[in-house]
Amino acid sequence: MELRHFRHWPPDMPRSLRAPRVTLQQVFLDSASRHPDKAAAVFEGKSLSYRELQTRIENLAGHLQHACGVKRGDRVLLDMQNGHDFVIACFAILRADAVVVPVSPMNLAEELRHYIQDSDARVALTEQDLASRFSGLSLDHLLIPGEIKTQSRPNPSLSQPDDLCMMPYTSGSTGKPKGCMHTHATVLHNVAGACAWKHIDASTVALATAPFFHVTGLVHSFLSAIYAGGTMVIQRRWDPLEAARLVERYRCSHWDNVPTMVVDLLSHPKALEHDISSLKWIFGGGAAMPEAIAQKLFDLCGVRYIEGYGLTETISQTHINPPQNPKKQCLGIPAFDTEAFVVDPVTFEILPMETQGEIVVRGPQVFTGYWKNEKAYEESWCEVGGRRYFRTGDLGRTDEDGYFYISDRLKRMINAAGMKVWPAEVEAAMYKHPAIKECCIIASPDKRKGEAVKVVVVLKQEFSGTTGDDILSWAKTQMATYKAPRLIEFTDALPRTGSGKLMWRALQEREFGQ
Repeated sequence: MELRHFRHWPPDMPRSLRAPRVTLQQVFLDSASRHPDKAAAVFEGKSLSYRELQTRIENLAGHLQHACGVKRGDRVLLDMQNGHDFVIACFAILRADAVVVPVSPMNLAEELRHYIQDSDARVALTEQDLASRFSGLSLDHLLIPGEIKTQSRPNPSLSQPDDLCMMPYTSGSTGKPKGCMHTHATVLHNVAGACAWKHIDASTVALATAPFFHVTGLVHSFLSAIYAGGTMVIQRRWDPLEAARLVERYRCSHWDNVPTMVVDLLSHPKALEHDISSLKWIFGGGAAMPEAIAQKLFDLCGVRYIEGYGLTETISQTHINPPQNPKKQCLGIPAFDTEAFVVDPVTFEILPMETQGEIVVRGPQVFTGYWKNEKAYEESWCEVGGRRYFRTGDLGRTDEDGYFYISDRLKRMINAAGMKVWPAEVEAAMYKHPAIKECCIIASPDKRKGEAVKVVVVLKQEFSGTTGDDILSWAKTQMATYKAPRLIEFTDALPRTGSGKLMWRALQEREFGQ
């Protein structure tokens, strides 16, 4: 095993960490027992204590079991924006011994159809503004938690630590999004690890701006605060000025985000009129933090931006920078009990430092399977030194200190402000437009988001008068906003190999001037 990084391990941290062998619902109940009257979640000026949250969670869990027939192991779709209702719904699903399937509130009907059909969910929880998107979809029950008035007590919990509890979806270079199967044990390893590494405890006030449906917000802003008995101050949608006001008003100490949020905050003149000096721990990932922005953050707050790296398959972090010695635009070092190497993507031989190869990982946080897709799961692993490692699909390298850096990717993935967009999924949707004969989705450089989604289109002859605005406007009605192309280029033909295979990489490299 590579031990170089242990020279930079935080001096106050054990090298191994064992999360408690409990369920996530028990984690909440334990915190509620210790801190019944403490504010657990603050949202839009209203504070809910742990006791108040517990009452609402128990009632909704009972409704799910008795009125909706939810049983142990059933998948329940959770489609909400950040807020009190997300917290209540998430823990109610868990309290009912069911599996949370968190999806983006930006998803439209056809995307939701796939998640419902693939996960075999019969019940979904959403909010009033999003309910119309479920019209015509195959569900037994569509619930809006705030509208449920009946009182109902749930059955005693039967879940065990190794039971399935979370199933966020991820895409790949081909095909539809896949459900990543996570148990209470895999999730809690990273929750406990985040609390230890970032000194999250009962005194923590976490600014929660990252979306809860995404593993970063779910693990680092939401579940970690509950695990520690702390308080989360929730923002429904990202707003830099409002974020600064929340930090000042509630004296927030921790903030997990994507780098574009920090860029927005530091470039907003009115936001910086507010006192954000209470922030002591600022972490993020999903995209590299620009060096100039990291320096400005330090100059203003005296805080080093700590970057990390992870995947939906690993329920967030596999790597994180040590707080006492972070490196810029760096993934960090392997987290608690996690092994990682850079290997030759063909032979799987471990490569020397500063040599580019594929990053592979193993650890207690790695998922247990792709839902109903054993073939894809088995193809995601390789053997290194007699042990199985998960192939991240990301190309990277290590330095002399054992820190990891990402340099490229094997898969066709676009990173738009930390949101992962998979071209194959977007292309499949774009082909539904009657004017499109062929198309290719690529990334385009974007100063704020890092990358923007661009579509290169070949029109059918009879639709030659179709404009770019026509197609881009239509795309926004077919998929989540972050996936929809923002740029379009028309061409007479897409580049292909002699065998007819699309040369997407040629288009991608041209776009970046490579």
